[in-house]
Amino acid sequence: MSTLDVTSPYNEEIVGKVTFNSTQEVKTAIDLAHETFEDNQIAKYKRVEILENVVRIMSSQIEELTLLCASEGGKPYIDSKVEIQRAINGVKLAIEHLGSYEGKEVAMGHTLSSANRMAYTFKEPIGVVAAISAFNHPFNLAVHQVIPAIAVGCSVIIKPASATPMSAIKLIEILEEAGLPKGWAQAVVCSKEDAELLASSSKIDFLTFIGSGKVGWYLNSKVANGTRVALEHGGVAPVIVEADANIDELIPELSKGGFYHAGQVCVSVQRVYVHESIIEEVTNKLSDSASKLIVGNQLDKKTQVGPLINKNEVNRVEQWVNEAIKEGAKVCTGGKRISNTCYEPTVLLNPSDKSKVSKLEVFAPVVCIYSYSHIDEAIKRANSLDVSFQAAVFTKDLDTALMAVKNLNATAVMINDHTAFRVDWMPFGGAKESGLGLGGIINSMDEMSKEKLMVIKSKVL
Repeated sequence: MSTLDVTSPYNEEIVGKVTFNSTQEVKTAIDLAHETFEDNQIAKYKRVEILENVVRIMSSQIEELTLLCASEGGKPYIDSKVEIQRAINGVKLAIEHLGSYEGKEVAMGHTLSSANRMAYTFKEPIGVVAAISAFNHPFNLAVHQVIPAIAVGCSVIIKPASATPMSAIKLIEILEEAGLPKGWAQAVVCSKEDAELLASSSKIDFLTFIGSGKVGWYLNSKVANGTRVALEHGGVAPVIVEADANIDELIPELSKGGFYHAGQVCVSVQRVYVHESIIEEVTNKLSDSASKLIVGNQLDKKTQVGPLINKNEVNRVEQWVNEAIKEGAKVCTGGKRISNTCYEPTVLLNPSDKSKVSKLEVFAPVVCIYSYSHIDEAIKRANSLDVSFQAAVFTKDLDTALMAVKNLNATAVMINDHTAFRVDWMPFGGAKESGLGLGGIINSMDEMSKEKLMVIKSKVL
């Protein structure tokens, strides 16, 4: 049996070992998930009972799960605890939504051809769900991909990121402890080539992918006919700061949105367009805030910014920032690596629009500030990329805010809040290069369902 060492992103020490599945084991998992779904169904009340048990088990293990999540993922302890609490709430949301998870009456009788008929839709589970997940929120992402599937009655296989597999494996163990029969939820840790089997198999009915756009769109091209797909990629999140914005209130929001989890969030604040009349003050105050953040070991409860997921990412970010500096960017704070795995919270002023830090998702603690003279210019620059996810605008003027909402190329626009804001019951997803379909517990449950129509003909109707 092959195993995989799981290491801490901070010091690269081994924090666990997991089974590394072979090609045959992945195929066997797919077969089991398919057979399980075809041959069995779990009654809704029983699914509710299982999920309630999951909430109870997770709630009794918050500290253990926090340390597990932080140790493999690198997110600071305090934020990892929030992740576990969010995950628990996510299971509760799934239970609650089952109470309103229903179809509707389709009108009949208003034409001669539809006389003497009644029609109703109802929802059924779509089938076997394959979930390919990312490293940055290892437990909560697993909850968002696995729990909706179980809630609506699908079998599910999750392939977690190889850097952070232990959280997803633990979730499957908790589900089984909660009473879920074997075969309904499985975790496989495997090569990228074998993960492609999860996308391309004709036995997979729904693919949910969270990760890079390059991989997501490739897998989308490989799915079998009829497989439904949801993709969640990244953005290069834009923020517009108008001259009338409350600077003292927006600085903490930008700092949180840009440096939370070392910027390793798909909607992290990255491009901040600031009106020229206040750019000096905003830049100075954001730089001051960033310079005071405590960077280090994610398990230290004082740490505010942890490591990047591995040293190769630090090397990449170092290269991108140095390139931006050569192309004209000014370093206002940070701009250097702290160690093999940690990078300084960095604020760059007016990098070139052609620099990688302006065009591509940095996925690191790097925030870029750009000057503009009129909001139309800021919106045009914000919309210049082939990504569309969450954006933000800071202003006291309602008309300006509504105009920005209407014109920004984004799936969600935050007013006087950072781009990384999210609660787990809201729709969440990108468009264009940033993704396909919607996530969030409730939307995922709907995506993992299919509607069936029943038409009744009777002379008494």
